[in-house]
Amino acid sequence: MNNIYQLFVYGSLRSGFKSPAYEYISRYFTFVADAKVKGTLHDMGEYPAAKPTNDESYIIGELYAINNKDEFSFAIAQLDDYEGLNPEEGEPALFIREAATVYLNGTTTTQAWIYWFNGNVANRPIIQTGDILQYIAQQKHSL
Repeated sequence: MNNIYQLFVYGSLRSGFKSPAYEYISRYFTFVADAKVKGTLHDMGEYPAAKPTNDESYIIGELYAINNKDEFSFAIAQLDDYEGLNPEEGEPALFIREAATVYLNGTTTTQAWIYWFNGNVANRPIIQTGDILQYIAQQKHSL
């Protein structure tokens, strides 16, 4: 597991968001390909929440590889902070980082880190397409 230098992103870390967090990612990581992982994506209001599944349900995102393996520990630690992996004492972590199988081009697989939501998604809408950018565009179009 310690030799995984790739990251799968599906929310605000994706290039389509143009967020400050993406600017950080693009400094330390290089885009590899559009990709997907098995899971469900939920609308939490302020952000999407991914939950792993063994079903044929996929989350759409982007695969990135670290530019310099020597900088991986530093770069991923900054993202861990951004994703709430280091909460205040007594508070649960908002997300957890785990290795996941990433699907490329429908046939190729690789391993990458992903941030899974660590909370309850009961009564939260499932994003059926698994693609937060498409979901946001549909929400704006339906207004």
